[in-house]
Amino acid sequence: MKLFPAIDIRNGQCVRLRQGQFHDVEVYSHVPVKVAKSFEAAGAAHIHIVDLDGALAGHSVNEEIIREIVQAVSIPVEVGGGIRTAKDIENKLNLGVRRVIIGTRAVEDPQFVKECIRNFGADKIVIGIDAKNGMVATDGWEKLSSYNAVQLAQEMESIGVKTVIYTDIAKDGMLSGPNIEHTREMVLRTGLDIIASGGVSCMKDLDDLNSIPVYGVVIGKALYENRIHLGEAVKKYGKR
Repeated sequence: MKLFPAIDIRNGQCVRLRQGQFHDVEVYSHVPVKVAKSFEAAGAAHIHIVDLDGALAGHSVNEEIIREIVQAVSIPVEVGGGIRTAKDIENKLNLGVRRVIIGTRAVEDPQFVKECIRNFGADKIVIGIDAKNGMVATDGWEKLSSYNAVQLAQEMESIGVKTVIYTDIAKDGMLSGPNIEHTREMVLRTGLDIIASGGVSCMKDLDDLNSIPVYGVVIGKALYENRIHLGEAVKKYGKR
């Protein structure tokens, strides 16, 4: 199981939202690049970045900070938030980002995803599926679509997607434990590499997700609140 420590960027700062609510935000660092370097120093093999301003605006907002992070660390960085066009993807890859996460556009236009896989390769494209009560949310989690999360994952798989980050919005930033049931369903009903996101609060949550088994897990607030020590988690899981 791969570990993806998370950096969510809002107004140039490293923050965490509660249940995706942009008005319910907590700032953990004014210098996201320092956080990234601390993750690498703790042994992380990957970094997960979300441009929250970009997700809301529909275009990249914190690109210079992302560039700074990519240049400051030697481990792969994946980025999501506001990626809506092929040019957006090209720009991120040119920054040195290893792979990009497409969310809203995947719901609106699956054909776009198919073209991106053809043009950039399936290893460069990750689909972010963010769900409320099993239904997919878009536009920075502000809008609810008519897609069931598993249904969307299956459609993405059929067009060549290999990896999905599945987030239960109700769990995100709440430290209440991941949605094991829905995540397991996603794993069992698709052949995708599923990265679980939202609600991870302790090492037991990592154990539970590993038993499903998921391909990877995004860890955010639990790291910032010192409920999970990254070095310890890496020692147990991160090098596999």
